[in-house]
Amino acid sequence: MSPSNKPAKPTYAGKPLPEVRIFTNRLLSADTTEKVLNELIKVDHIRQMNIHGQFLPEKVKLGPHTGKPVNHPERKVIKFGEQEIELSNLVGQIFIELDSEEEDVIDIAVEAIKKACDSTILHGYTLDVGRYSKYKPTLTDYMRC
Repeated sequence: MSPSNKPAKPTYAGKPLPEVRIFTNRLLSADTTEKVLNELIKVDHIRQMNIHGQFLPEKVKLGPHTGKPVNHPERKVIKFGEQEIELSNLVGQIFIELDSEEEDVIDIAVEAIKKACDSTILHGYTLDVGRYSKYKPTLTDYMRC
């Protein structure tokens, strides 16, 4: 494979930047997820966001209806900023990586995140600051190659 055909490698910050974990009391509907994410993208100092939750399959995997489509009302396309994405999960957790280690910046970002969540998540949530995901490849990642 020539160098021009190589896939682009992901870039890492090179250090464990702080993350904010939003753990909702209930799984969010697609409409609520869209509102929360669109409020969060307005917050400064966010490097990246990841959402986690219950997977909504497109097709039945087992049983007598194997292969038939699952018409779940929450599996739909949502507008996230300027782009449209298909939501394939009922969201229960949102991980937000901040772009700074400075305490003042973290405090300002966390307050803005709380404000965005208070206005959109009606059934409550828990907000924690720490490091919850990997920030660089580990030995397990290299063994999968």
